[in-house]
Amino acid sequence: MPQKVNFQTVLDSLLDEDTPFPASYLHEFSDISPANLDSLLKIWPKVSPRRKHTLLEDLEDLAETDTLTSFEDLARPLLHDPEALVRVQAIRLLWESEDKKLVPVYLKFLQEDENAEVRAAAANAVGLFIYLGELEKIPPDLHHQIEDQLLGVVTSSDNILVRRRALESLGYSGREEVIPLIESAYHDKDPDWIVSALLAMGRSCDERWKKHVLSQLHAPSQEIRSEAIVAAGELELTSARSALLDLLDDEEDLQMRRSLVWALSKIGGEGVREKLDELIEIEEDDEEMDFLEDALENLSFTEDEQFDLFAAGSDDFNEEDLEEEDK
Repeated sequence: MPQKVNFQTVLDSLLDEDTPFPASYLHEFSDISPANLDSLLKIWPKVSPRRKHTLLEDLEDLAETDTLTSFEDLARPLLHDPEALVRVQAIRLLWESEDKKLVPVYLKFLQEDENAEVRAAAANAVGLFIYLGELEKIPPDLHHQIEDQLLGVVTSSDNILVRRRALESLGYSGREEVIPLIESAYHDKDPDWIVSALLAMGRSCDERWKKHVLSQLHAPSQEIRSEAIVAAGELELTSARSALLDLLDDEEDLQMRRSLVWALSKIGGEGVREKLDELIEIEEDDEEMDFLEDALENLSFTEDEQFDLFAAGSDDFNEEDLEEEDK
């Protein structure tokens, strides 16, 4: 981590529009002290919108690459910023926070905020709490309150993006009312709705969607195909393994290749470890090498889980049985 600097220097740099903001200062916003936060909020109105957005984007990127950083203390007061995009970016900085005190704030955004992007971000953010509710980690009444509000949003006349994000979050829910909503979205003529349906399917842990997901692995739309690949991994569809391995052989797009690799690492089984070992053997890019090593580590976790499952089952249970069930 970069050496600490005087926070006033950070603030002066933030206000200096003629000079790029030093990337080394970004860590100063992680676990920000109350005194430094107060100083920042005092000068915040003087910071240009462009500078604010760039800073918050950079902090979001840093949070994704450095898991030791936390910008929650900064993001919370920015939830009430008068500028819509700042509110959206504040929600994103709180993406992984499990603090249930955030739920009423998000639900109020969903009900009352005039900006559709803010409402969509809020609909996305509460998905985590539906997931936590399914794990019984938040009170049942709060869990059901979130579900009820999202169900209302999906069937409302709200902006399509808001409704799509609400459906995607409902993918975590075990409520029976969600199933026909996902089915309807999947059969919509708008490909964006199909993407949202596939995302919700991947989150559902429900094998009822197996055929839907498998049928989109070769979709002409790259976005639909990509989401189907992710869903196949999330649902751990062993019957998708062969198709995913074939797609990986032919795919040139880096992000799509990553999606395929990660999905395979979650499915595991015959040929997967050999394929990942082969890719590592020929990879020259350090960043891509790190990703492939992470995928191998995830594959080991998958294989351990499968071993435990087989060990707990009958003596004659094997992977071929599992694949036959998944057809």
